[in-house]
Amino acid sequence: MATASATAPDGSPVPAPAQMAGLIDHTMLKPDADEATVLRVAAEAREHGFASVCVNPRWVRQVHAELQGSSTATCTVIGFPLGANTTATKVAETDDAAAGGATEVDMVVDIAAANAGEEFEVVSQIRTVATAAHEGGAILKVILETALLTEEAKGLVCRAAAEAGADFVKTSTGFAGGGATEADIALMHGIVGGRLGIKASGGVRSYADAAAMVAAGATRLGASSSLDILAGDDTSSASSAAGSY
Repeated sequence: MATASATAPDGSPVPAPAQMAGLIDHTMLKPDADEATVLRVAAEAREHGFASVCVNPRWVRQVHAELQGSSTATCTVIGFPLGANTTATKVAETDDAAAGGATEVDMVVDIAAANAGEEFEVVSQIRTVATAAHEGGAILKVILETALLTEEAKGLVCRAAAEAGADFVKTSTGFAGGGATEADIALMHGIVGGRLGIKASGGVRSYADAAAMVAAGATRLGASSSLDILAGDDTSSASSAAGSY
């Protein structure tokens, strides 16, 4: 595992625990999360200066209102968690999210198309959703769902995301098993590093996990155990939210 003395691929030092906040999308995607839980997560993000709060679409407006006046962005998910929606559905979700105040959207790629090698279809969908996101004032992160993709498909999605105008590639939803690995982050960095952001998500529960992902090339982290990361704990106490999302 990387430590605070390690460096990222660009030569910059891996941030110490207390400096990790600006890299973290503080996440609450549990399907049974209630409003009090979601608003608590938003309040934590405001207090600690996390990069964003990532929630399911039905909570976007509430989170956006809670974060007014802070530097923390409102983030939501599109085509989540399966990625099997049509492009038109993903665009409609993106438009609705942007209208509600989301400035970051994380879209699950068409997993079947990626594994089938249908690069044109993958590029076309990402480009269409990216256009909708950008017109709405949001950035687009493309979720690969690495646990379900072949190595060839992972590369295809990264290339497609760059070609189609996405802003980030992201490892996982947290719902398909597996999660972020140093190997997958390194692969993604090798293809899009320096051009797109790279988000490690799924199983990032401790500072050691977070530091290892940054050392491998991650520029953003998705975590529900964000407070444990800032505290430098080696294992998560699930202080804010259970699960690996």
